[in-house]
Amino acid sequence: MYNFTFHRPTTVRQAAGLLARNPEGKILAGGHSLLPVMKQRLAQPSALVDLSLVEGLTGVEVKGRSVVIGAMTRHADVAKSPVLLEVMPGLAAVPGSVGDPQVRNRGTIGGSIANNDPNADYPAACLGLGATIITNKRRIAADDFFQGMYTTALEDGEIITKVSFPIAKKCAYEKFKHPASGFALVGVFVSKRGPDIRVAVTGAGANGVFRVKSFEEALKKRFSPKSIEGMSIPATGMNVDIHASAEYRAHLVAVLARRALAKAVAG
Repeated sequence: MYNFTFHRPTTVRQAAGLLARNPEGKILAGGHSLLPVMKQRLAQPSALVDLSLVEGLTGVEVKGRSVVIGAMTRHADVAKSPVLLEVMPGLAAVPGSVGDPQVRNRGTIGGSIANNDPNADYPAACLGLGATIITNKRRIAADDFFQGMYTTALEDGEIITKVSFPIAKKCAYEKFKHPASGFALVGVFVSKRGPDIRVAVTGAGANGVFRVKSFEEALKKRFSPKSIEGMSIPATGMNVDIHASAEYRAHLVAVLARRALAKAVAG
């Protein structure tokens, strides 16, 4: 690692101020994405602003018709939240499938979303539920937040504080795991909230998480696996690596979408 200054603010305002005074600084949440690239000297921030002592950034609660999760809430805490398991277990299943116990007990929802890894699970849940990402400056719809591989709408010095998920009566997540990392080779999140039907995919697209509008239109007639039986998406624009071809990933999207739908319908 290169030399850097370590800061531990206790308020969001202090954290934002530190970032303003350190333009090359980085926020430290769980650290599972940032610290490895620092060790490899692929990143050299002048300062790290650790959010672990900032009050008010953890917890899961129901507010009106939404579930609001603090940005520094650990994956494991979201997965076992009694509140979430009662009102929307389909969302609780997402962090429950992240990585391994070490990652789940250290990684945070805000860090995952801000990093926007193309194989991460939370972006699919955010896009698949039409979530709102709340920062110290504004509220950003998930459809506008994720802008490409490792790219989001966050501006310099902007800090995610909460994520608000509309409560969907029917939703589920299904993924095909990388055997070593636990990342999604392909993951599909489906939801139905009144007339709003969403199908979001992670791990498959070269530009990151995306929605499958053709599946959504078919599911508006009937929210059932049978509605998309025989349907597929083109392999154009799919990821290609040693683990799966573009064609195989496109195939997995359809298979996992049907499995997620079956799970959501079964409740």
